Amino acid sequence: MGLLAYLKTQFILQLLLGFVFVVSGLIINFIQLLTCVLWPFNKQLYRRINTRLSYSLWSQLVMLLEWWSGTECTLYTDQVTVDKFGKEHVIIILNHNYEIDFLCGWTMCERYGVLGSSKVLAKHELLKVPLIGWTWYFLEIVFCKRKWEEDRDTVFRGLDRLKDYPEFMWFLLYCEGTRFTEKKHQISMEVAESKGLPKLKYHLLPRTKGFTTTLKCLKGTGGACT
Repeated sequence: MGLLAYLKTQFILQLLLGFVFVVSGLIINFIQLLTCVLWPFNKQLYRRINTRLSYSLWSQLVMLLEWWSGTECTLYTDQVTVDKFGKEHVIIILNHNYEIDFLCGWTMCERYGVLGSSKVLAKHELLKVPLIGWTWYFLEIVFCKRKWEEDRDTVFRGLDRLKDYPEFMWFLLYCEGTRFTEKKHQISMEVAESKGLPKLKYHLLPRTKGFTTTLKCLKGTGGACT
């Protein structure tokens, strides 16, 4: 075992990295709070500053995924597609089999310069979580209760507000709406059978509402959500 690999196993170093993340995150959240005074006068400056503040926090987690855990994220595509990455708005559809799936998405965002401006449709409960939820709030992330009757107006207003965002955005959406488990899969396939839909072996039935709503609201550069 090399020295670096040995150090990674030491609890004191793991504790130190966690301490740095928490302290830096609280400092970043405080700075984000101060930037709110800019919103009435220069909304785009507020957004550009918060994009870079969020990058300062999220990049620490990407570092832990790639350097600490040694996880490799490989992208398979053609060069023509790669040349467009980071130069346009994108909706990314992800599966959700593991707790850290979002980190793999963030890793790709970091590679193409859109980590700080990446967006999600997040569970409303996360708004109360320090560091992650608070940072997302200042990034104008749309929080959902996953009850469309209650979420409809909130989601449409939140997405409509992002139409003039000054940075290229990657929207990371979980098409299944929740993390895959055997129990959820069984229930999902019972629903599929009752509706005459194909049974999926490794996935839950996709939830299309978030994708179609995001696409409808953000497609093009003009017009409002209806």
